[in-house]
Amino acid sequence: MAVRGFSLLLLAAAAALATPAAASAARVLAIEFDNDVNPVTRDFVREQLKRADEEGYDAVVILLDTPGGLVSSMEDIVKAELASRVPVIVYVSPEGASATSAGAFIAEAADLLAMAPQTTIGSSTPVGSGGEDLPDDLREKAVEKLSAQLRGLARDHDRNPDVGERAVRSGDSWTAEEALDENVIDLVTADLATLLNEADGRTTKPKGLVLETANADVTRVELSLWQQILDLLIDPNVIFVMVSIGLIGIVVELWNPGMIFPGTVGAISLIISLFSAQVLPVNWAGFLLMLLAAVFIGAEPFVASHGALTVAGAVCFVLGGLLLFEPSGGVYEVSLPLLIGVAGTLAGLMALIVVKIVQVRESPVAVGPNTVVGTSGVVRNDGMVFVNGELWRARTEGGEPLRQGDEVEVERMDGLELVVRPRGA
Repeated sequence: MAVRGFSLLLLAAAAALATPAAASAARVLAIEFDNDVNPVTRDFVREQLKRADEEGYDAVVILLDTPGGLVSSMEDIVKAELASRVPVIVYVSPEGASATSAGAFIAEAADLLAMAPQTTIGSSTPVGSGGEDLPDDLREKAVEKLSAQLRGLARDHDRNPDVGERAVRSGDSWTAEEALDENVIDLVTADLATLLNEADGRTTKPKGLVLETANADVTRVELSLWQQILDLLIDPNVIFVMVSIGLIGIVVELWNPGMIFPGTVGAISLIISLFSAQVLPVNWAGFLLMLLAAVFIGAEPFVASHGALTVAGAVCFVLGGLLLFEPSGGVYEVSLPLLIGVAGTLAGLMALIVVKIVQVRESPVAVGPNTVVGTSGVVRNDGMVFVNGELWRARTEGGEPLRQGDEVEVERMDGLELVVRPRGA
């Protein structure tokens, strides 16, 4: 009995030791962020940060790989990171990934910032939507604001505040090893598991949260199917193509009322493009220029402009596409080859239509009774001649009888009667 009691005592002690260990297993939510910084990814990150807080995760890891994006979306993500009650770790990964432009701000806002080898961070100089330099006054304001913001994020998290000046003003970027040497980041680790083990026990600044991430149970999340569809629809090139299809479809329907299909497709495309456009910072001057281009091109068949309206429409179409989106760091822009290709195709189609219209206007009349003169036919009974699929009453010039089956040639019209002569006469 003593031996049995001692065994039970050992089992109870083992269970008591095992229970706290199991209960203390860390839970980490890993957010896959390998996309542009836009309203879709912004909402995705904010939803997951909220989920981590509500479901009691010990930490959130943003697996970051982005070329940048919209400043407005970046600022919303940064606010969500700073307000999160769950420690936020940003890990620039996998190898070859980058956190540039707006991505550098998201990275510096993290409670702990780590990078995988062969990754880069920085290059946050503001530029226009096509990658061009901003006007001097606008650029100066943007640089002052963004450099101060990035400098403040780095300083508050006990990192090198010079990153704000160099990344924004000079467009500097760093490899993982360089960033670690200059205190731009906190860690360089080869994989997520190593990062979580090395981060365990650290106290974050300025929140003062203690990280408990060793041997954590990691739950990975990525964009849902619906979010991926939305992300596709807000691609500037897709929006431009949808607007083009919409305007062209409506113009074709106005040219040919009752065709239904062009107007239906055009209306659906235009509605989808307007839905997508409300997500991005659209410049409505660009949209109006594209609308004006459609008006010019649509008026070409009805106005004798000798192609001037088509040329004006093509120019407006290209300018409208270039101005369609507000400056966004070169990420959200319409491809110039796509713009020129669509405008050239429209101009070519309109030129073809105009040429066909001119040919039709200058061609001789192809309908009516006079079209049978010079054609051949076959005599049927009762003095009727079958010509061009029609039966005509006919006679010869001299009144000779017409025999059934004879081939005749039409010489002229006499009222509604054909004057014919036998073939070979």
